[in-house]
Amino acid sequence: MNAIISATELAGELAGENPPVLLDVRWQLSLAKAAGEPAFDGRAAYGSGHIPGAVFVDLDRELASEPGKNGRHPLPDVEEFGAAMRRAGVSSARPVVVYDGGQGWAAARAWWLLRWTGHPYVRVLDGGLPAWEGPLTTDVPTPAEGDFEPAPGAVGLLDADAAAALARSGVLFDARAGERYRGEVEPIDPVGGHIPGAVSAPTGDNVGPDGRFLPPRDLRRRFESLGAAPGTDVGVYCGSGVSGAHEVLALAVAGIPAALYVGSWSEWSADPSRPVAVGPDPQ
Repeated sequence: MNAIISATELAGELAGENPPVLLDVRWQLSLAKAAGEPAFDGRAAYGSGHIPGAVFVDLDRELASEPGKNGRHPLPDVEEFGAAMRRAGVSSARPVVVYDGGQGWAAARAWWLLRWTGHPYVRVLDGGLPAWEGPLTTDVPTPAEGDFEPAPGAVGLLDADAAAALARSGVLFDARAGERYRGEVEPIDPVGGHIPGAVSAPTGDNVGPDGRFLPPRDLRRRFESLGAAPGTDVGVYCGSGVSGAHEVLALAVAGIPAALYVGSWSEWSADPSRPVAVGPDPQ
């Protein structure tokens, strides 16, 4: 199963006999609140125009639980997540396509959660809404209730201890920007640096200037050069399990399975007993 879909392919499927459920997950990481500025409003962006038939999904409220000791975007309650997906029309036997405003992080978070909870056929629109050349609408659909029942565990999930162990036994990618990995800056979390043994692999390097993923062969070459050799166990973390999901998606496009540490650096750095490495080297 391909993990991504092009805008042309999506247009064809939406016009077909079994169109996918379409989820709009527009969200972006913002420091605006700290600066006293209004934060990005994904629902307002959706209301101003979306792909016809798309249902808005709120990342902070439906794809995560309240921030706390488990990080800024901990796993949502499974039953609440299932109910949100059913309200959006998600059923186990019907394909799902997720998109966001183009960065791909939020769409990948929804993709990963649906995959983790057992949905067999979910894809991300490559390039997000900017790649879509069809019409937009402000009409809000009322989808029929879906039948999706989440069954967690279908793909790999790491906790802090498992992430630390994987950094030694396999390869653990840090999907954040290099300066945050090195500990030069940390605009969000209490401590800068990275999990000892983790390898810097910024998720921004997985896409081209148009925001679309690099070809699978190029992605595979990149990850293998960073240590993801065939047969190696691979994991990913980021700041709070959002951009890390995008890296897991990139790995899937490359044909490399990977587990996600959802708590990520926001959970790790909140525990003063956990070690922190700084600088360009994993150790």
